[in-house]
Amino acid sequence: STPTLWLADGWATVKGQDWIAPLYWEEADGGFMQMSLLGFRPLDPAAPVSHVSYYEADAFARWAGYRLPSEFEWEVAAGGVPVNGRTLGASHLRPMRAETGGFGLKQMFGDVWEWTASAYLPYPGFKAAPGAVGEYNGKFMCNQFVLRGGSCVTPEGHVRRTYRNFFYPHQRWQFTGLRLAADS
Repeated sequence: STPTLWLADGWATVKGQDWIAPLYWEEADGGFMQMSLLGFRPLDPAAPVSHVSYYEADAFARWAGYRLPSEFEWEVAAGGVPVNGRTLGASHLRPMRAETGGFGLKQMFGDVWEWTASAYLPYPGFKAAPGAVGEYNGKFMCNQFVLRGGSCVTPEGHVRRTYRNFFYPHQRWQFTGLRLAADS
């Protein structure tokens, strides 16, 4: 509800579409419930938030005093984390609370795609391949942001440290969430 935390396009989207909560949240009995692939469920405050736009992720990071990581920061952070997580094969069909215990980063893979602060642009030296593959990759490199990590509905074979997903900043239909970063 604080316009100064939002990017201008984000605030315009929030106001224009009357967003008050992440997608698929509905007020019920004095609180919120979340529609999932398993029907309405109570919100789990320990589970990653999902179905948020880039705008919402960025505004939350500002509110919390942090920022979204670049895709390269995300990739470096994920370097020491095993590439496994709650993806489609785990059959949860919704983000789950983090496992307790141990040290280090948790839930880098699976549960929710994590927005980064990076625009979806080609890597240096990229040349579109001929045919449909090149058309697919090249034409989407405009006005979108990179997400990393996979979600609870991502097939296991698609999850790896270097996999880039991309969406427009207003989109929130996929299991999209965030990870906060701080400057040292």
